[in-house]
Amino acid sequence: MAYMIDRYPSEESPRLGAMALHPVAESVPRARRWFRKFIAPYNPACSVDDCALMISELVTNAIAYGRSDDPWLVRVEWFREGDSLRVDVHNPGFPANVRLRRPDANDSHGRGLLLVDSLAESWHAAPSRFGGTVVSFVMADAWPGR
Repeated sequence: MAYMIDRYPSEESPRLGAMALHPVAESVPRARRWFRKFIAPYNPACSVDDCALMISELVTNAIAYGRSDDPWLVRVEWFREGDSLRVDVHNPGFPANVRLRRPDANDSHGRGLLLVDSLAESWHAAPSRFGGTVVSFVMADAWPGR
């Protein structure tokens, strides 16, 4: 795993940090743990627990649905956008495959984006600048009054 903390975020460069993870199951708890560690100095007002849970879901989806013939990584980045926090999770899958499902009570999968939809202010999927897909969520009022 590689990680980066942007020590001096600004309006021109609002990224607070990033990590690149191997597409293996062990990367899910690692992403939660490292996000918590690296976001803590910024002291966001939003729920870090909710953010870590949504990151878990999106990294799990990235690992499950990312596709490439070449070796690849799951990339997670977090940004300050005004008073909001935005988290991006990138994988080499196809944006058209990202969809909100309504699973039945007996379904064992399909609740990840439903959870993100219920906790985040907003979320979306789009083509990633790295190729493939980025799924992002926004937490409003992470830094009120800034």
